[in-house]
Parts: sequence; structure tokens; C-alpha cells
Amino acid sequence: MKRLMHSITMALLLSTLASNADAQGINRKETTIASQAQVINKKALTLEGARSVIAAAIAAAKQKNSPGGAIAVVDEGGNLIALERLDNTFGAAANVSIGKARTAAIFKHPTKFFEDAIKNGRTSLVAMPDFTPLQGGVLIEVDGQVIGAIGVSGASSAQQDEEIAIAGANGLNSSVGQR
Repeated sequence: MKRLMHSITMALLLSTLASNADAQGINRKETTIASQAQVINKKALTLEGARSVIAAAIAAAKQKNSPGGAIAVVDEGGNLIALERLDNTFGAAANVSIGKARTAAIFKHPTKFFEDAIKNGRTSLVAMPDFTPLQGGVLIEVDGQVIGAIGVSGASSAQQDEEIAIAGANGLNSSVGQR
């Protein structure tokens, strides 16, 4: 009888331990799944990538015989990564290019979108802080994900600012595809 009670006690103990181990395994799985739902993998623009964007924009500016310009590249949060101010560029071009890039990145739209909206009567947009609604800021995207923006100011026209910015953004995509 003593032996039978000991065997039953041991069986219950082992059963309880196994049940707890299974529950802990389930809890670990649930914790892992929950933490994965709270974190995502994102691509980020590097300094080397920003330099590639600027190099492509400078090449486009030279091809268009642009008189100068400033080219700013920001990350997806609008933080400056790199800036290049070409010779013969007016003094405010650097700040304007940073503003264009920052506006595009933060609002996830090219700045022409905002300039056109204001021209069409949505003038209340100008009340937003840190906002540069001037054509020439475009998004930099990889695999459909916004990783930053480029802003160009000081070319021959607003249209040319945007064309140079687009060429710069496309320059990153070209260099990414070659790797």
C-alpha cells in the first residue's frame, strides 16, 4: 500500500511537472508571438546611400546645365543625413532644400503635392510648423517602403528642382539594384 501511494504521488508529481513545462512552452510561444507583433523590420538609409542620392542629383544637375543648387537628404523621420551645396548657389538654398526634404519625409508626400494644394485654395496648410511646401522635395523608397527624402533648391526653376530630386532618388534605386 505504501508503495502504491508512493507510485501515485510520483505519477501526479510528474504529471504536474509535465503540465507546467507545457504551459511554460506555450507561454514562451505566446510571448514570442506577441513581441513579434510589436516589432517590425525596416530598411534604413545609410550615409553611403545618401551620398549615392546626392551624386545622382549632381549628375542630373550638370546634365541640365543647372546654375547650382543645394541637395539635402534626410531619413524617414526628416533628420538630415547629408547636404551638398554646389558652387554659385544662393545662400538660403541649403535651408530650403533641407525643408523640402524634411517636409516630404515627414508627411510621406512629394512637396509638389502641398504646393498644388495651397495653389488650389488649401491655404491653411501654411500654418503648419516646419513645413516647406515648395516643389523639389521627393521621397526615397526601396521596395515600396519610404526610407527618406531628397530636397533640391536653387536650380533654374521649381520644375528643375523636382527633376533633379527625382533623378537623385532614382540614383539610390539604381545602386541598390546593382548590389
